[in-house]
Amino acid sequence: LVVLTRGAVAARPGEDITDLPTTAIWGLLRTAQNEHPNRIHITDLDHHPHTLTTLPTTLTTQLTTNEPQTAIRHGQPHTPRLTRTTTTHTLTPPNTPSWHLHTTQPGTIDNLTLTPNTTTTQPLQPGQIRITVHAAGLNFRDALMTLGMYPGPTALGGEAAGTILETAPDVHTLHPGDKVMGLFTNAIGPTAITDHRLTTTIPPNWTYQQAATTPVAFLTAYYALHHLAHAQPGEKILIHAATGGVGLAALQLAQHLNLDTYTTASPTKWPTLHAHGIPTDHIANSRTLDFEHHIRTTTNNTGIDIVLNALAHQYTDASLRLLAPGGRFIEMGKTDIRDPHHITTHHPHITYQAFDLIDAGPDHIHHMLQQLHHLFTTHTLHPLPTTNHHLHHAPHAIRELSQARHTGKLALTPTQPLNPHHTILITGGTGTLATALAHHLTTHHGARHLILASRQ
Repeated sequence: LVVLTRGAVAARPGEDITDLPTTAIWGLLRTAQNEHPNRIHITDLDHHPHTLTTLPTTLTTQLTTNEPQTAIRHGQPHTPRLTRTTTTHTLTPPNTPSWHLHTTQPGTIDNLTLTPNTTTTQPLQPGQIRITVHAAGLNFRDALMTLGMYPGPTALGGEAAGTILETAPDVHTLHPGDKVMGLFTNAIGPTAITDHRLTTTIPPNWTYQQAATTPVAFLTAYYALHHLAHAQPGEKILIHAATGGVGLAALQLAQHLNLDTYTTASPTKWPTLHAHGIPTDHIANSRTLDFEHHIRTTTNNTGIDIVLNALAHQYTDASLRLLAPGGRFIEMGKTDIRDPHHITTHHPHITYQAFDLIDAGPDHIHHMLQQLHHLFTTHTLHPLPTTNHHLHHAPHAIRELSQARHTGKLALTPTQPLNPHHTILITGGTGTLATALAHHLTTHHGARHLILASRQ
């Protein structure tokens, strides 16, 4: 008997369990496995398209090797094994009230650490707000900074969502207790400070993880399409890396603007684009230069009006050649920024524009956030698919980000301190482990309201 589940177990560091009832079934089946060896097998799946295509082969291997429990992630099987926890690179916060994710020296993910940060405890300047961070969004820029490939200062964590702790006296539109999302600096920590104009309230029924992974992607896409490319209905747009955060945000906005959308992505991620209504002939491989011929053929050599670029080097050259006269090349990357005058010399009939979102200024960003908030609350736009990792597993999350193994966005969630006035329920609470846990909660966390419930 093979039992298939989805999201019932955490197979990798920082992975979330998304189906709690099925988790209980795993516990029951493990007991049954002990009573009936080699007769029951459990396999947990994820939502990645490659998982389903490799499932028959994986199940055959599982049955042949008598592996009782398997989890398939991105088509790769994982089996539970005992290992020392020190082999996993987890981070521990310092014993200070304020800290943030930082790298001791850019160049390798192994240099990530949680270090004291006094900037978030300083008095607020005019226009600023201070929040408790409930989730922080990760962007490719964070990976570039960690690896020493970003042309600028290192400040990890550019977006977050949380609850306002304090506002400057001149801030009247937001108040302590409001739930907000927006752009921050050094946001991967327990608290963060920013200009109130760089935030907006979280739409109803959104999770903090959804909110934290929204601002950078949608602001970047909105600014690029509306204010730099001046996109008009019916124009052809090529969105590179269309299953990433900015790519999926741009895809939604392009469809809202009635653009004729062409995309590139890794072939394993094409089903995501199909699910967003992109036809097969409008999808090309971002890992090879064949996309130039494919799109040129599909458009009957008429060319592309707008390129939203996230590639580099010869891929950028190929994209420039695809632009029609009057085309706009909007560069979002940081590793291969070209000289606009050089571009004009070789491509005189197009416009090249590289940009940083923050250059728009706080007032313009605030206006864009208001426009996006309206589109979210009217369900014209939707939050991006988000994978959440605990902040302790930030190195694993940034490694996954740097290798582009994800779809959509990644979020980091810091541990929230326990409120000693809240009630804590410990089920199976009369056992040895539960007794030790209860003692730890009272002595180390000041908990005063505990309910210890026996299994009966």
